[in-house]
Amino acid sequence: MESISRPLAGDPPFAAWNAAIATAADAIGTRLFPGALLAALRLLAPVQMMNGFFYTPDGRAFDLYNESPAADRALIVDRYLAGAFVLDPFHTAIMADGRPRMIAMDACAPDNFTQTEYYRLHYAATRIVDELGFVIPLADRCVGVLSLSRLAPAPAFTTGERERLHAAAPIVCAFGHRHWFHAPARRREGVEPVARIADRRLTPREIEIVTLILKGHSTPSLAAVLGCAPNTVKVHRRRIYAKLAISSQAELFRLFWR
Repeated sequence: MESISRPLAGDPPFAAWNAAIATAADAIGTRLFPGALLAALRLLAPVQMMNGFFYTPDGRAFDLYNESPAADRALIVDRYLAGAFVLDPFHTAIMADGRPRMIAMDACAPDNFTQTEYYRLHYAATRIVDELGFVIPLADRCVGVLSLSRLAPAPAFTTGERERLHAAAPIVCAFGHRHWFHAPARRREGVEPVARIADRRLTPREIEIVTLILKGHSTPSLAAVLGCAPNTVKVHRRRIYAKLAISSQAELFRLFWR
């Protein structure tokens, strides 16, 4: 991962952007494409890491593009694919709406996301301080996300950088669609398990509530999502904890984190 440079003050020279995009377009379908695309995007905003995953309708996640060093791959890629992705706000947003666009982590994360065990034990450990993702529809009703990340101690993306990357989203999503469209057919032959939150002691409604709790929804947010009163949410939570013989969200997380 490269060190970050000073954020750009404005738009890159039009000629430089055109040349970089032409290089990326010419590289579609080759191993050079991800690097060429990243080089073009760095003209819009300095980034330290680009990662890609795709999700299947039956609840699986696969590697789309990840060039993380070996020391970081176990955390950033392997643990994520093993099941952490089910609590990722990007995954939730993308599976709800897979249309091509740019999404920001801070815009799609629940209100208590930074207080969750997932955030503390996984997301914060990656040192990501800000993340933007491009949603890419793929074959077989799969959908991918190509994310650009800033790592601590770098600052978050500025408003101007977000605007430039948002403006580039149609190109990024279209190029990504062309390059990775057939990725599901090539990579779904493995035995990756379906990852979902489940427990026979709980009703479907209680599993839904557990999932929302683990994703970072506060009691008011849960009430809004479920369409019920906050006191009803508290009753559900107490009942769930009693059934599972636990007393904290940390225990709830450890119970469902395999």
